Amino acid sequence: MSRLDLNIRRLEAQRACLNLAAEMIRDLPGPVFELGLGNGRTYDHLRAALPEREIFVFERQVAAHPDCIPDEAHLCRGDFHDTLPAAAERFSGRVALVHADIGSANLERDARLAAFIAGELPGLLAPGGIVAADRDMAFAGAQGLGLPRELEPGVYFMYRLDPAPIAAAGHRA
Repeated sequence: MSRLDLNIRRLEAQRACLNLAAEMIRDLPGPVFELGLGNGRTYDHLRAALPEREIFVFERQVAAHPDCIPDEAHLCRGDFHDTLPAAAERFSGRVALVHADIGSANLERDARLAAFIAGELPGLLAPGGIVAADRDMAFAGAQGLGLPRELEPGVYFMYRLDPAPIAAAGHRA
């Protein structure tokens, strides 16, 4: 498969998963996190799909189309290793959707970053919150979700944080 075909497949998977995620969180309150702004295409898509939601974007160095850059109050500049722990303190257990588009040609680096992000997700997400990602980000308390029918397994990943807290402990494991 050509690199063009791979890119088209990835973008189609991304759009299908974002549309499904938007539908899944329709009745779940909370903000949306976009991890990685890039050119701003998925941020723009999320704004259109979820116009009533606050969307916070995390990006080290902004280089997006000017129409696709959030205002300063919704832009968290810096390395994920710094910005996500701070966001976990601020938004603890209230985020409805996290979209992570972190992939690069360096699969080893991507795996380390995905593991770091996965470790932050339980502290960010609301019970029943959704994660859509271009890398595997299985995390504690996650339920792996099936992809939209038209997608091949492994081209994108979706998870839901277990919506049922453990009653005996008074909190989610």
